[in-house]
Amino acid sequence: MNRQGAVGALLDIYEEAINDLKDVIKTISDNALTKIIDEKTTNEDCKSIQTILSHVVRSGYIYAINIQNLKGLEIQRPEKVFHLTTAEYLNDLTNVFYYMESVFKEIKDKELEQYDNSLKIKTSWGQLYDIEQLMEHAIVHVLRHKRQIEKIK
Repeated sequence: MNRQGAVGALLDIYEEAINDLKDVIKTISDNALTKIIDEKTTNEDCKSIQTILSHVVRSGYIYAINIQNLKGLEIQRPEKVFHLTTAEYLNDLTNVFYYMESVFKEIKDKELEQYDNSLKIKTSWGQLYDIEQLMEHAIVHVLRHKRQIEKIK
């Protein structure tokens, strides 16, 4: 971690957030992954550590794909995958970062901010983001779920 420019800063911080999440989950037993932690929640992504991590991984890919699609590609959003081992989630989180890093090989600092709404990314929840805002959201998303898992532990 010590990339250059605004793109480099975003990637460094994203990598740090993912590594921090990996540090939190690496001591979670495989049996604890699927334990229901909130029976009352209506949010399927928050029922267990497994569902939280599957959500985080899928979201990470979707953020990267949204950026690629902004550049004219038409990549489909991945399905959510549920694992039974912490090791598989650690691997997935590493791969999410590598995927995002590969996407950013095509992004220049001057492309990060966009003031024209017609050139922004429309998220599945209806929010418009430029690349920088989407990456800031991606970083905070990982950190929020890291905090959530820390509280569960």
